[in-house]
Amino acid sequence: MVVREKYEQELLDVQKIFVDLCEMSIEAFEKAVDTFLQKDIERALMIIDQDRFINRLEEHIQDEVINLITRQQPVATDLRRLMVIVSAASDMERVGDYAVSIAKETIRLGKTQLYYAPEKILQLKNMAIKMLRDMLHAFLTEDLIAAADIAKQDDQMDQLYGHVMEDIQLSAKSHGANLEQVTQLSFICKHMERAADHATNLAEALFFLVKGKRYELNS
Repeated sequence: MVVREKYEQELLDVQKIFVDLCEMSIEAFEKAVDTFLQKDIERALMIIDQDRFINRLEEHIQDEVINLITRQQPVATDLRRLMVIVSAASDMERVGDYAVSIAKETIRLGKTQLYYAPEKILQLKNMAIKMLRDMLHAFLTEDLIAAADIAKQDDQMDQLYGHVMEDIQLSAKSHGANLEQVTQLSFICKHMERAADHATNLAEALFFLVKGKRYELNS
């Protein structure tokens, strides 16, 4: 195998690890919200424990990229791709961190009866998951039109998040919920909104990868 072919294969291998990281993070995030809604403490503990695999994948990506840059001294276009992969991996690792945070809130809440109906929390989860999966597909196909649509979805996510937070406050007043539960529910919803923000970060990273120029899609 000639040097260029070997390098291209190594780059594909790094991208494959990145896809594995994305899929693991999205799956952990989705399971974490479901675990919260089901009050499944054992499953929440598993999500926390399994986060180490996501962390190791991100570290592996960083190591492989540094190795490639050191050995191959890639040209500007390839170097940009490698830097984007590192940045995107960091974003997706954060999604895994949000899954852990939701799992920890689930443990704190335990079997406590929630006063707030889960329907809109499910909406938040479904929208965040859709954005993350749409973004992964756009990233793999380098589809800028699909990436730009992520920013539009993020506006909708922000609106839904605002409505949910208002509803939580109103429900707390009408049901006399304690401050701790309000705080924990607010954190869980915020983690979902932040996970969606990382999908937008990846959309902007894709524009930089393809166009070589930075765009703020939600400015």
